Amino acid sequence: MWITSSPTSAKKPTKIALGNFDGVHLGHQQVIEPVLTHKGGRPSLVLAEDMCLQASAASGYSNLPGSAKCEPPASGFAEWASVVTFFPHPKEFFSGHFRPLLTPLEEKSRQLACLGVDQLILLPFDAAMANLDATTFVEKLLIQDLQATHISIGSDFHFGKKRGGNAELLCAIATRYNIPVTIVPLQNDVDGRISSSRIRQALTDGELAKANQLLGRPYTLTGQVTLGQQLGRTIGFPTANLKLPSDKFIPRQGVYSVKVFGILPNQQPLPAVMNIGNRPTVAGQDLSAEVHLLDWAGDLYGETLTISLESFIRPEQKFESLDALKKQIAKDCQTAKTRLESQVSPVT
Repeated sequence: MWITSSPTSAKKPTKIALGNFDGVHLGHQQVIEPVLTHKGGRPSLVLAEDMCLQASAASGYSNLPGSAKCEPPASGFAEWASVVTFFPHPKEFFSGHFRPLLTPLEEKSRQLACLGVDQLILLPFDAAMANLDATTFVEKLLIQDLQATHISIGSDFHFGKKRGGNAELLCAIATRYNIPVTIVPLQNDVDGRISSSRIRQALTDGELAKANQLLGRPYTLTGQVTLGQQLGRTIGFPTANLKLPSDKFIPRQGVYSVKVFGILPNQQPLPAVMNIGNRPTVAGQDLSAEVHLLDWAGDLYGETLTISLESFIRPEQKFESLDALKKQIAKDCQTAKTRLESQVSPVT
């Protein structure tokens, strides 16, 4: 997939899915689907990402837009299936406050590529972009610079100065240029609109099953294995300590059953149990993410792993002794093993 932050270096002409797409959740996937060219029905991000995860963990991604590998469109046609989004997130720009993301750039790139997107265009969201009126944004940027041939947008998405542009305005402008527009209605479940904010809240509350349902896949964490305090191996449960991206949204602290990608050469995940927290029993201070593999042992220092969070087991807690901690970890391991073995799908 080609990644760029400049309309000049973007591949053209292009079919565009326009939005922020933090999370690439089920609603986002509906907005992206109309610009894809694929056979055999709508692609499954759950299945596609399972196949992509180890390859991405092994190769890694560059943090610099425009440095990704350039390949011909997956569709085999002259039009590039593109996602056009903003970086940083507009909410971060306007608030002035750091905003952790459900899908930082590397994760978003992987997930979009797995769906069949050919190109990711990250428009720099700065003062100039914030003050660009909606009509100019469409006519100059999307139509003239990016040579859009089809645009897909969510029905509630706004763009341009003071959020002056909406789906109806986009459709009206594009019609003058004979460019088709797909306006995708809001996607809902029994509890309401599928949104990134609902996913964030579910992850904060430890409602992982709900978050995974809204995402359409398990929530993932990707990081490099670094040297920790090595306390786990002294009590019989060696762990891989992950250094996570600084802009990654971290779910509720606690223990999870997980699958680990990036170890086996046959691209199969390994079952594991993961603790996210401050390790109060051993006087830990900084937040850590530690993974104990259930059926594998070896040196993983320096490796990049992707952790697929499958279920929330329990909140983090402080134990009276290391023996009590060991007993609880053993129970957590058994719980994780039972749940993973009985799992029908990654979301249940």
